[in-house]
Amino acid sequence: MVYGGVNQGLMECVAKSAHESGGHTIGVIPRIVEKSGRISQYVDVEILCDNLSDRKQLMEDQSDVFIALPGGIGTIDEVFTIAAAHTIGYHHKLVILYNMKGCWDDLLRLLDNLQQRGMVRGCWRDYIAVADSLDDVKKILAQR
Repeated sequence: MVYGGVNQGLMECVAKSAHESGGHTIGVIPRIVEKSGRISQYVDVEILCDNLSDRKQLMEDQSDVFIALPGGIGTIDEVFTIAAAHTIGYHHKLVILYNMKGCWDDLLRLLDNLQQRGMVRGCWRDYIAVADSLDDVKKILAQR
């Protein structure tokens, strides 16, 4: 699992679960996070980077698919960076929005609205999938 390597929130929960179930975790960590001491103890491999742009590129390079759990501005930034790169043709990697408890519902409505207005290249659902449950995530991954 490639992730941000921080010891808080859902990042820490997922890393702990992955690590404890025998998974291998790669933390892509900005140096400013390293300096603050917020690196997760569940990082098996640390990849340090200078800034968030580097972080996103390194995560993209190391990943086959992206699963966005409920998150804030950083998560949204990562989702749209990957999605935009897909639309241009830099890669064909999928983003899965894990829509736990409807967290992404407003974002989905926004994307649909932008699609209806002709402001989205192609169909956004071709590169952003939506999963309302863990079973949905598994089904989407199985189709890849």
